[in-house]
Amino acid sequence: MSADVSTNVTVRGSDDVTARETAAEGQDGAAVGPDRTVAVVGTGTMGQGIAQVALVAGHPVRLYDSAPGRAAEAVAALTARLDRLVEKGRLDAAAREAAVGRLHAAEDPAELADAALVIEAIVEDLAVKQRLFADLEKIVGDDTVLATNTSSLSVTAIAGGLRLPGRFVGLHFFNPAPLLPLVEVVSGFATDPDVATRAYETVKGWGKTPVRCADTPGFIVNRVARPFYAEALRVFEEGAADPATIDAALRECGGFRMGPFELTDLIGQDVNEAVTRSVWESFHQDPKFTPSLAQRRLVESGRLGRKSGHGWFSYAEGAERPEPHTAAPAEAPKRIVVEGDLGPGEPLVALFEEAGIAVRRKKGDGHIVLPGGGLLMLADGESSFEFFPDEIVYFDLALDYARASRMVLSTGRRTAPETLAEAVGLFQALGKQVSVIGDVPGMIVARTVAMLADLAADAVDRGVATAEDVDTAMRLGVNYPAGPLEWAEKLGPRRVCDLLRALHERYPTGRYGPSQAVARRCAEADEEDSR
Repeated sequence: MSADVSTNVTVRGSDDVTARETAAEGQDGAAVGPDRTVAVVGTGTMGQGIAQVALVAGHPVRLYDSAPGRAAEAVAALTARLDRLVEKGRLDAAAREAAVGRLHAAEDPAELADAALVIEAIVEDLAVKQRLFADLEKIVGDDTVLATNTSSLSVTAIAGGLRLPGRFVGLHFFNPAPLLPLVEVVSGFATDPDVATRAYETVKGWGKTPVRCADTPGFIVNRVARPFYAEALRVFEEGAADPATIDAALRECGGFRMGPFELTDLIGQDVNEAVTRSVWESFHQDPKFTPSLAQRRLVESGRLGRKSGHGWFSYAEGAERPEPHTAAPAEAPKRIVVEGDLGPGEPLVALFEEAGIAVRRKKGDGHIVLPGGGLLMLADGESSFEFFPDEIVYFDLALDYARASRMVLSTGRRTAPETLAEAVGLFQALGKQVSVIGDVPGMIVARTVAMLADLAADAVDRGVATAEDVDTAMRLGVNYPAGPLEWAEKLGPRRVCDLLRALHERYPTGRYGPSQAVARRCAEADEEDSR
């Protein structure tokens, strides 16, 4: 240990007034100034990305890795990245020179002593992280903010053994850190509010979009996002649709950027399954987070996705990507009857009329009557076989029916081929491709959105984050087309609650039972309507 570090430790343990003032300085919530050093421990992809963000924002940056030579390699890699930014016109040459001059490899932890902020991005192992921060606390000043980039471990637990756990916070960046705007600022049980604010303002000054959240399993994104994967896997496990069709439904009908099967192949099946299992175990095996047996088998078989060459899909050279099920062309009906309000599906009425289909309106409970007498209904969590002797064809929820390029239908074995053909032709008349899946309650998009809304509302009511921050996190962190609470508001609390209750009746495991948050919103909406 150097003389400077020894002096720092001695002063920090003394009763000197100047030392106490120094410890308090900078803890008022103000951002870490660009003249202060930011240290990053861990030089993998995430560590280098975080270092690049801080460096471009103007900070002196020190990179440290316990493996000899890794920090120097990371500095070289970062310098090369800056060179590429200059080549692409995203950074001028003078800024590049200045940044390189502020970037240093630290071969000894003692070189981090003057850092105002230390961010850790090492292996996801609680004991290893605890040892690291215990060592760092002996080196840095009491005014230094210590942060972890953990995505799955408890911020509170990591800080549990520290002398000053109040200066510890989670800063969860998303990969690649230089490109993705979201940062979850996670307050552990002992985190000082001023420290959380200081971290928040710092990353905001770096051009990021921070959201505040409490230390809960999965934080915001990894907690709320579980149904996006889980419901798709459930539909697959029930044999209602294949992965390519489910992906197409959520992409082309639901408006999501990627489908869950192609996305987990990109993330890595082992990584995605491990996060799901971690959240499930952290919530004491709550059925809302139950992992998928099908995904477990995929991981056990070594089919981990793109990185192994095979996951749900093959990535071998020349391998053809499976196509989603798409119905053959069918003749569109010339006229339909719309009984009652179709709710979220109401925009379809104008689209049908624009396509030249005669629409007659009647009072009713919200469905379309096809020429042959079959009923076309928006997914509500029930199954078509329950409506004997009526012939029911369900259509799925869409983010925007006008812009959706694909519609998804489900029907039971009793539905006549002629009835299904009329439904297929009706949507094909709008210029949409049509996929037909099995008779599964809630279909694909509807059950996914309802579950996302349920977990989002529950997180807000439990104080994990504000509604605005939850929606922001889901839009920016995982590219959702709309925040789950925003989407639920458009659907209406009653529809979300009724869909979940219908699913709960058909799957009485507790997984689909509406949270108290959703049930409360539904009751409040009913009370408002009765006035």
